[in-house]
Amino acid sequence: MSRPKPVEYASASDEVRAIFDDIKTVKQIDDPNNFWKYLANDPAALRRTWESIKEVMSPGALDVKTKEMIYLAVSITNNCGYCIASHTAAAQKAGMTQEQFGELLSVIGMANQTNRLVNGLRVPIDAAFDQ
Repeated sequence: MSRPKPVEYASASDEVRAIFDDIKTVKQIDDPNNFWKYLANDPAALRRTWESIKEVMSPGALDVKTKEMIYLAVSITNNCGYCIASHTAAAQKAGMTQEQFGELLSVIGMANQTNRLVNGLRVPIDAAFDQ
């Protein structure tokens, strides 16, 4: 099976163009990034993923910067280079400072270290935490 190619706006179907237009409007960008272009090979997946991300990442009880920083933390933990680059840029656009990024990296590293220690030691959950 060959590697998929990106779907560019000029050659996209009307359905994909409509989704690309919404992405460009919501994200205030000139062109959808590669993630969307590659996902556009499956228009149903493109629509489903875009609608979900649009809903989840919009302001709510958590502001956009916090959501982007959480997304970045998970992306770092999952070692997704593309997502790290994309969500670092989005978090910075939403107001993340270099100092906040440094602290975020410290929290990610600490959480990963202690998570592995707890798992390795098979530490039971304290009654006070098990609610």
